[in-house]
Parts: sequence; structure tokens; C-alpha cells
Amino acid sequence: MEKIKIQLLLISLGVILLCSCTQQDYSVSSPGHINSIQFKLVEGKPVYSVNHENTTVILPSAMGFIFGNGDSFDSNFEVEKVSTSNFDETWEQVWGEKHFIRNNYNQLAVTLAEKSDKKRKMTVEFRAFDDGVAFRYIYPEQGNSDSIFIMDERTEFNLADAADAWWIPAYRENRYEYLFTKSPVVELTDSVHTPLTMESKSGLFLSIHEARLVDFASMVLAHPEGNKLKCDLVPWSDGVKVKAKGSFTTPWRTIQIAKTPGDLITSYLILNLNDPNVLEDTSWIKPTTYLGIWWAMHIGKYTFWESPKQGATTEHARQYIDFAAKEGIDHLLIEGWNKGWTPQWYQNAMHMFSFTECADGFNLEEVAKYAESKGVHIIGYHETGSNLINYLKQIDDGMALYHRLGIHDVKIGQVGSKLNMKEWHHGQFGVNYYRYVLKKAADYQLTVNFHEPIKDTGERRTYPNMMSREGGRGQEYDAWSDGNPPGFMCVLPFTRFLAGPMDFTPGIFDLETTHGYGRKVHTTLAKQLSYYVTLYSPIQMLADLPENYEAKPAFKFLKEVPTDWEDTRVLNGEIGEYITVARKDRHSENWYLGSMTNEKSRSFTLDLSFLDNGAQYEAEIYADAPGTSWTNHPMSLQISIHKVDAETKLPVELGEGGGLAIRFRKL
Repeated sequence: MEKIKIQLLLISLGVILLCSCTQQDYSVSSPGHINSIQFKLVEGKPVYSVNHENTTVILPSAMGFIFGNGDSFDSNFEVEKVSTSNFDETWEQVWGEKHFIRNNYNQLAVTLAEKSDKKRKMTVEFRAFDDGVAFRYIYPEQGNSDSIFIMDERTEFNLADAADAWWIPAYRENRYEYLFTKSPVVELTDSVHTPLTMESKSGLFLSIHEARLVDFASMVLAHPEGNKLKCDLVPWSDGVKVKAKGSFTTPWRTIQIAKTPGDLITSYLILNLNDPNVLEDTSWIKPTTYLGIWWAMHIGKYTFWESPKQGATTEHARQYIDFAAKEGIDHLLIEGWNKGWTPQWYQNAMHMFSFTECADGFNLEEVAKYAESKGVHIIGYHETGSNLINYLKQIDDGMALYHRLGIHDVKIGQVGSKLNMKEWHHGQFGVNYYRYVLKKAADYQLTVNFHEPIKDTGERRTYPNMMSREGGRGQEYDAWSDGNPPGFMCVLPFTRFLAGPMDFTPGIFDLETTHGYGRKVHTTLAKQLSYYVTLYSPIQMLADLPENYEAKPAFKFLKEVPTDWEDTRVLNGEIGEYITVARKDRHSENWYLGSMTNEKSRSFTLDLSFLDNGAQYEAEIYADAPGTSWTNHPMSLQISIHKVDAETKLPVELGEGGGLAIRFRKL
């Protein structure tokens, strides 16, 4: 159970205001007086603006809604009530990139009432944190239970300065799985997904996203004009954006604000805006690294379906289990173990999978018992093919089977451009589906790794069995497409990972073989090691084939690197260029460091002042060998050991497309 330590909760103002005050400005500043939000009515229309210290970040921006039949709910308001409050707590993550998180904000709540005959009310809650701001709308029950159809949310983000944005397009077949484009906001022609990371001409770094997305449509951002962005709610297939009954509460609209791009990464605003953990028993939730019968199927060595080259066989599973047991790897994922896989399954609309019947040549009961005897935990797999009608009919039987066999983890895929061939993955239908499955998994003590998911908005705080998800262009693209260019991974920590953990599937050691699809992985070996620190997930895959890890000195780092952290520091970074991250193990005094670059080589000196003062550490360094790059002997690695302390200044050389990984063992 999440430990909540409430240190301060003060209600400082709660008064009824007459309509003569409706032109008054209301504001709230963050505890450190760093960020502030201003609210006012302009001729009855609500607008907000945001400042960071003396810099205006958001100019007055529209708010409100349009309901069905053109019913406007964005004007003709008066202020009925205003209250402010302060909040300060430190809470403990069940697992995460930081063990204890401070949640400290000041809140302004403004209740508005229509001056028309309907007299409908709405409260807007604003929260100001030192690392950003957030607001949400609360539309209460108002004496009837009529259905509410939201056709548009008027919320705008009117940027005060020109900005460059790193973006991926919305409303595309492959969901979030696209390379990022960098362009000025004024040049955006598509609606784009959040988190949307921007560098303002004022020098600030911004990220617009949302938190606590529950029973509502996901927000993407449209570009109406200039430096203005607008909330674009992902619609149902019938065009309605959100369907509610009597009342609704929107997700928090979030704006993280930082002086450096690294400060965006160590902002926990999204988590702080979610509800506390609701799971009383979390003993079965284990961060871990895992092996998988997976990469071999992506590169064409095996098939997902029943064939002479079938990957999921009892024989192959035993071989992988033996390797995992020998190397001390906790978990094994087996994809394609069940009936329903065919060479064309992903092309077949409403494909039918079984979630209890084994494929020919595979015996789940036997494999689970063998794994248990070897101290290895099996990760279950449910591929729905986006046929949710079929999946939800079987979900209890499928999850009960795993629970009976002592399996506590499941990867769930939703391959397909639309759910049930009809609804967007990130519309209200999809949002509710993913939340339902997450709760159902908790009932069966299953952690979840969603692929083809809804984006993360911090629900891992409320349901810590929500371990990781795809929701981005992962390393599988290096198996069967043109691949991920080296700079892409240097964009991800500042964009996709601001939403939450990603199952990127790192750890490819065979970088020079042209696989069955004629593709190569565009990194050095040292960069693959760096991913385990720079790209955060509580479950990290050891994605390559067992034979590619055999007798490789670098494999030692992958077996030792933790997935659960006490603290995280971003030592340097520039979006799309390079990044260096240090993390402290939650269960020891050791630190780990990862650094990676784009297509350019890098030389810089690392300040190790994050280490404990007065202590000595053994630094086990895995670096690109001299002359190594992603195009030139990418598997060449230089391993060295040095004594260091907090005063050490460590010179670093990264090859083109290269990286660095270090284990600091406290002596």
C-alpha cells in the first residue's frame, strides 16, 4: 500500500463572490514562487495564462466546451466561488525511477455559473507546482442524469514565444510508432500527440501533456494558427468526443516548465496529479529484467505461428529457461504460445485468438512447471489483434489460467489500426478498455505490459501493476524496417518517456549481422548497454538471442543493472543530440550511469558529485573502443576499472551513434 505522508493541507480561502467581481483576476503561484497561473473572465468567457518567474509562458487562452446540438458552454459565465489551498506530501513509489516523491503545490479552484436560464455550473481547478502547472474541469451533477455529449473542448495553449517542437502525428495507422520531427510550432500541419516537448525562444523547455486520464478521450493537439495550440479530443467513430452521464471530470491539462531539458525528465508532476495506490497487496509486483522468445521471431529465425520454424515450442522454452537459470535471469516471455497465430494474422480483420489453448508443439502447463523448478518466472502473452470482442469474452479464463500456474506478469498486445476495426486506441472507448483490463489484471495478481497501448498519464501510481508499455517506436523496428536512426533514441527521453516507462526492448548484441529482413541495428554495443539507464522501465528486456550473450563480457552489465531506483539525476543532455543519466539502486549503495549520443561523436567531462562524499567507488566502465561507431565495428567495446569518488572529473568519449555504461560499486 502506498505510504502517504501528509505534511500540510491548509484551506486558506473559501468565499462566495458576487457577480460584480467577475472581471477580477485570480492567480495562484507555486510554493517556490516559480510558476504562476492567472484566471479571469473576459466578457463572460474564461481565460487563463501562465508565467514562469518573470517570463510569460502562456498568453490568455480560451477554455470551455461545446456540447451536442451546438450547445456552447464557454461563455456567459460569472464567478460564483473561489477557494485556494496548499498541499505538501512525500509519498513512496512501489517501484520507480525515484523512491520518494514530494507532491507540493498551491491550488486555486474557481466555480463558474452560467448567467443564462440553465444556470449550469463548472469548477476549474488550477495547481501550481515548481516544475509546472496543471488544470482540470469538474462538471458536477446538476439535478438531472441526462447524457452529455462533448463535441469539442475549447482549451487552448497560446504560447507567448515562438518555439521548436519535437512531435509525432496523431490519427495515423501506427498509433504512436513514428520517428519524431523537429519543427517550429508555427509550421505544424498535423494534429500531434502528447507529450509535446518544445524549446521556447525564451530559453525555457515546455512539455504539454495530460494526467489522470479516466473515462475521457485522450487529448491530441491541433494547430489553429501561429504559436497557438488547441486541445483536440480523439473522437468516437460516430464523431462524439466524450460521452458522459450527468457529470464529468476531465484529465489534468499539464504544462511542465524547465530551464534545462533534463529537468523535464526529473519532473514528477504527472505522477503527483494521479490518485494514490489502491492496491493493498503489492508483494507480487516485481521490477525485473527478462529474456524472451521474441527477437528470433522478429528477425525471421523463428515464426510466431505453427510451422517447422515455430518459435514457441516446449523444446525452445526449455532451452531458454535453462539459459535464464544459468545466468540468473528472473523472467522469460514466450510469445506465440497459443492457438490463433497465422502468417496473415495481423492482416485479418477481427482475428480470433484463443487465450487458453496451446499451439501445437507447446505445453504451457509443462513449461510453467519446468520454469518453476529452475527458479524462472514465465511472462504470459495475450495478443488481441484489436479484436476486443473476442478477447473480453475470454479475459477471465485467460488470466485465471496464468494465476493458477503462478504467473504474475502478462504482456498484452492490441495490434491493429483501430480497436474492433472501429475505434481509435486513444479515444474514450480505448481509454476505458485499457483501464478495465488493468483492473481485471490486478484481480488476478498480474502486472501488465501493454503494447499498442493508450499513452501513459501516470496511472502507474494508482495501479502499480501497470509496469510498462510500448506507445512508441521501439527497437523491433531495427529488425524489419529501415530502423531507428541513432538520434531517435536521444529524442525519446525528452519526449515519449516524459509520459512514463517504455518497453523499448534493448540489449541487442549482434549488431553486424544482416538478419532475414536485411536490416541492422544502428548503434554501438556500448550504446545498447546505456539504454538500461537512459531509457527507463521497471521491466527491461534482454532482447537478443541467448547465443549472442554467451561468453560476452558486456553481458555482465546487463545481469547486474537494476530496474528499481532510489534516485535519478540527469547530468547533461540536449534533445536529439545526447544525454547522460545517473541512477542509484534502491537496494544497494551502488550507482549506474548511461550516456548516449546521436550520429555525432562526443567528448565531455562528467562531474561525479552525485556520489556520496567521502566514499570511494569502483567504476566498471563499458565504453566505445577507439575508432568505434555505429557504422564501423559497432561491437568493439573497451572495459576498464577505475577508483573514483565524488571529486572525480571523468573524461568521456562517445563514438558516432555510440554510448557509455558505468557501474559504480561503493567500496
